[in-house]
Amino acid sequence: MKPNSLRELYVEQLKDLYDAEHQIIKALPKMIDAAQTGELKDALNEHLDETKEQANRLEQIFKDLGEKPKAEKCKGMQGILQEGNDLVSEIKDDNVRDAAIIASAQRVEHYEISGYGTARTYAELLDQPDAAELLQQTLNEEEEADQVLTNLAEDINREAVSEDGAEEAEEEERRSRSSRTRRAA
Repeated sequence: MKPNSLRELYVEQLKDLYDAEHQIIKALPKMIDAAQTGELKDALNEHLDETKEQANRLEQIFKDLGEKPKAEKCKGMQGILQEGNDLVSEIKDDNVRDAAIIASAQRVEHYEISGYGTARTYAELLDQPDAAELLQQTLNEEEEADQVLTNLAEDINREAVSEDGAEEAEEEERRSRSSRTRRAA
């Protein structure tokens, strides 16, 4: 059904967010298992707990609207999660994999920030102050999670760069030795 009113569009957006949260609840344990850094694992575990609570908030909003909590396939989140999974599964280096997990998780957060900001605005316009407050609470958590990931990325990305530099130095040393061996022969 195509939305023909702002209320219908609002409910459709809530269904999309509800499905997105459930997709994230399924995806986060895999990301946690793939993560190497303890701080990243902790941040992802904490966000998993928050995500479950966010899904509960959406259920409350549906109830208050007299709607049944129903997910509508969120293709955007599905694509973001699949892309992140594909990328992370191919990376062998722990620090680079953690950097990729953070990049993927931040894409998820930015998608959610956009969705929750829109839904909150619709709730305000539709005179749903309780829903707007719940949506703002989730929006605040998503923004905070994004900032935590940014802070973690600063250290983890430096580690990934350090390893790149070490690998380049090793490769340069091998080329230099090979060149010296050829000249000596």
